[in-house]
Amino acid sequence: MADLTGARWHKSTRSGSNGGDCVEVAGNLPGVVAVRDSKDPDGPVLIFGRDTWAAFIETLKGQ
Repeated sequence: MADLTGARWHKSTRSGSNGGDCVEVAGNLPGVVAVRDSKDPDGPVLIFGRDTWAAFIETLKGQ
């Protein structure tokens, strides 16, 4: 399990301010990227390797 101590969480600039469905990403952790539901910051966290996350983002950019 990744150590999330010191994670700096960021919400997308495209997220609305209406409290809608948003995710937060912490990209400052060594070797991994963490993702969580902004409405449940104490809930579960998904952990991705940096290469996997980069491939995911590149795929989204192509959409």
